[in-house]
Amino acid sequence: MKLTDFLSDPGKLIFLVFCIITFIQLFYYLFFFLRLALFKTKPKNISQTHPVSVIICSRDEAANLVKNLPGALVQKYKTTHEVIVVDDNSLDESKYIIEEFQRKFRQLQFVELKQEARFIPGKKYPLSVGIKTAKYEIVLLTDADCVPASEFWIEKMQEGFTEGIEIVLGYGAMHKSKGLLNKLVRWETFHTALQYLSYAKSGIAYMGVGRNLSYKKSVFFRHKGFSAHNHVPGGDDDLFINKASTKKNTAIVVDKDAFTLSAAPKTWKQWIRQKKRHYTTSKYYKAGHKFLLGLYAFSLFLFYPLFIAALFIFDWKLALIVFAIRFLVQAFIIFKTTQKLDEKDLFPWFFFFDVWMFFYYLFFATSIFKKPAKKWK
Repeated sequence: MKLTDFLSDPGKLIFLVFCIITFIQLFYYLFFFLRLALFKTKPKNISQTHPVSVIICSRDEAANLVKNLPGALVQKYKTTHEVIVVDDNSLDESKYIIEEFQRKFRQLQFVELKQEARFIPGKKYPLSVGIKTAKYEIVLLTDADCVPASEFWIEKMQEGFTEGIEIVLGYGAMHKSKGLLNKLVRWETFHTALQYLSYAKSGIAYMGVGRNLSYKKSVFFRHKGFSAHNHVPGGDDDLFINKASTKKNTAIVVDKDAFTLSAAPKTWKQWIRQKKRHYTTSKYYKAGHKFLLGLYAFSLFLFYPLFIAALFIFDWKLALIVFAIRFLVQAFIIFKTTQKLDEKDLFPWFFFFDVWMFFYYLFFATSIFKKPAKKWK
């Protein structure tokens, strides 16, 4: 069958485009996502631990500090470590809560900022102060609204620093609760992690999440901190990793003891505002990363409309065969990765979530072009 036959027949043309889009999707699943699905941590012949500085930036987070800070303070880590809380001009009782914790935990350090950083919006200035204050070469970052999933969080995350590794990406999960919104939020969190962890395994890491991220102070200072994007309120995690990561200096840790947990947004409005803020930074990614991410989102966005069109306009049997090939590959990889990232309850819903992504991309597409908000809290 010649190409001209497809071009002259709308049904054949739609089916051809559907096959191309399906091939692109299969490429991402088999070349990228399969790496995470089959990822296994290599056993170490020599166990080595490093001194670690945990850094938590906080602004009016008194309630979260009471609830989550103990999780970072009671870590079972046999090597020297410290926990630094940088309080960024809080107006609540955060200061007194941190000082109370200091009486019980000697490893807790408190940095209080009393002036706003001019021309540096967002979280970058307090985080930079925390990194400069840190005593140790390895810094481990999380947020005040996050709690480590286990007492071995520090230990498991620092194990990623093998020879030549300067950046370690972890998984920042959301607490599980009842309701459709919670599942959608957790699916989006999982879907994002599926991408950035798989890309990192492929040698092209493009982002990390500040809820669970570790790197060496030397790589931070070598890239002059956040100076390249100080004008952007967000991006203290993804834009820095986008710039500093190389093919050989980045590793991932997906041990369940190394996860962090955050409270998922409880209202649609809260979640939409959060996601729109996150998407405003993606326009600053490297061109190659934007192309790969854009092509994946574009192919996923077109997949179901083309499938439906091919069912009715072309041959429903052939359309179903092509759909089934992608579905089986996708089901296997999603099953393996939801197990690996402790999101097993999402797997039975994955087909619904996959269809939902069409509407997700449709709704949030305009956020890429919007100007980011100036405040991080």
